[in-house]
Amino acid sequence: MSSKYAFTKTLKEVRFLFCQTGEHSAATRSFLTRAYPIMKKNNPSIPIMLREAAGTIPKVYTRYDFGQEKSKSLEGLSDKQIEETVTSLVKDAA
Repeated sequence: MSSKYAFTKTLKEVRFLFCQTGEHSAATRSFLTRAYPIMKKNNPSIPIMLREAAGTIPKVYTRYDFGQEKSKSLEGLSDKQIEETVTSLVKDAA
């Protein structure tokens, strides 16, 4: 799993938005509890931000060189689907 989280060189930031108590964010919280330590260990210099706010729909944002951003909704996805979504974002160059 660690190679999945070897981020592309052009990636500058990863941001997760989700609700700290909502059922729609449960899979996102589960994914982050499991995967955050691995992502941070493999990419210590890249900020990985977790933003919790009541009622927030789960979403992931990635920022690349020159301020380019991509985002994907994580609403309704399972832990495994979230892993696939995040992996595709952190490996793609904008």
